[in-house]
Amino acid sequence: MNVLGFGDNTVDRFVDRGTDYPGGNCVNVAVYAHRLGLDASYLGVFGDDDLGTALRTAVTAQGVTTNHSVVRHGDTSVSVLHVRDGDRVFLGYEPGGDAVHEALPLTPALLAYVSSFALVHSSVYSRTEAELPQLATAGPLVSFDFSDEEEFRAPAYLDRVCPHVDLALLSCSHLDETATRAVLVEVVRRGAGMALATRGLDGAIAYDGRTTAATPARAADPDSMSDTMGCGDAFLAGFAVALLRSGWSRHVSLTAEALEHALYQGAQAAYHQCFVEAAFGCGWPAPAARTGGGNASEPMPC
Repeated sequence: MNVLGFGDNTVDRFVDRGTDYPGGNCVNVAVYAHRLGLDASYLGVFGDDDLGTALRTAVTAQGVTTNHSVVRHGDTSVSVLHVRDGDRVFLGYEPGGDAVHEALPLTPALLAYVSSFALVHSSVYSRTEAELPQLATAGPLVSFDFSDEEEFRAPAYLDRVCPHVDLALLSCSHLDETATRAVLVEVVRRGAGMALATRGLDGAIAYDGRTTAATPARAADPDSMSDTMGCGDAFLAGFAVALLRSGWSRHVSLTAEALEHALYQGAQAAYHQCFVEAAFGCGWPAPAARTGGGNASEPMPC
């Protein structure tokens, strides 16, 4: 079993810590899958700036292979945030270079590469929507993070993406349980094989068109936790890895017990993520924190 993150990468700049960290939804899922014992790789575009070099070094140091990724001229994107009462709060976003932000087209050679994976994960931030039809027909299961933004819940967007997705992840902490369940039903009705909604401290719900299962969150003590960065990605990784280990495929109907066990594993992974700095540590001093300026530092040992 192996997992491929296909799409976005970014630098998470914590201004309160004066530290830059590697991150990005697709990078995180690959790193977390590897930490859970699976072989994992990342396929995407890195910038040729110092931040891009530091980011790729940090990802590779996690045991995630990046040898099919490419480097393009341009700046790496930066998410600016800080921590408030244990929760990471976004303050802004610097998109980086246009060429770096564009998705990597799936050439015949890359299609052959992605077909070797059990699961390929992408997201709304990856600009990979046009690649999803051929990605889905290449063989691997496909998971896709729809985030929590309303523009990605529009019927036209769901109709474009859902038919090519085996597992849809939706962040629904802003919705009550009734509204969350309605979203899951709609996403599956529009073609997704399964839908998972994470709801922060209210737990998570999964629906596969036949079975609905839910799990409570495992709450962490705010005084001992680091931050909530990557908790949703960690939940998805824990959930998906458990499903793969239970024999998940397009041709196998999961039992209610398998779905409930996967939700439990997802909640456990999200809980443990609360004690990790940023997505997976490996930070380096942010520009304002460097004495004398200069290039991005090497990532801290992980």
